[in-house]
Amino acid sequence: MDTEAQHTERDRSSRPADSEETSDSPGAEERSRFALVSRITDRLPGGRITLTVLVCLVFLLGFGTWVIQPFDIPSGSMEPGLRVGDRVLVNKLAYRFGSKPERGDVVVFDGTGYFGSADYVKRVVGVGGDHVVCCDREGRLEVNGRSVDESSFLYPRNSPSDVPFDVVVPVGTLFVLGDHRKDSSDSRDHLGSPGGGMIPLGAVIGRADWVIRPSVDLRHLSRPGAYARVPAAAASAQGKADGAHG
Repeated sequence: MDTEAQHTERDRSSRPADSEETSDSPGAEERSRFALVSRITDRLPGGRITLTVLVCLVFLLGFGTWVIQPFDIPSGSMEPGLRVGDRVLVNKLAYRFGSKPERGDVVVFDGTGYFGSADYVKRVVGVGGDHVVCCDREGRLEVNGRSVDESSFLYPRNSPSDVPFDVVVPVGTLFVLGDHRKDSSDSRDHLGSPGGGMIPLGAVIGRADWVIRPSVDLRHLSRPGAYARVPAAAASAQGKADGAHG
């Protein structure tokens, strides 16, 4: 400190060594923090209780903004897995550190400019470079030449799609469908719209990981094994995807 710097050597040596304690010492810092908290609580109605509540609210707001956020399911487009009124916890860090959505993930995304001015929840069936076709000779979805058995999550008595399609997913985007195909507005319905029905990775809010309401149905949303045997996109398809994306 400047005031300390102005003392002469004799002034410093004249004081007992044990009494020398600068503002940088742990004891002084602790007293400063305690004094600051005391001043804040003295000015708040309710004192420490109010301060504790405010700190908790700030923590929860930050947690909801950056880590986990609850979403309510507004429609039956993801039945039977997700029903109207279910509340899901969306992991907003799932794709923040280099990871990307995988086939089978249930994702929440901002559909503004692509599906409509709202957030949507759908299942990823195609990632960048994938060649997605419906349907094969047995009426199943086909990804990169591999037929996919969606019976474990598809709505009963629904076919994979009543509308045929044959698309290559541009790099940096996703092709998404609802599990209740007859009651879902998804990538199939927007193939002729801006973006071709594809969802940019940047529009993905996070991955739906847990159903927390109703409480009697608390469960984890795991990635189904239906897509496990789908091969990586072929080089030819990857080239088409790069061209479509550009």
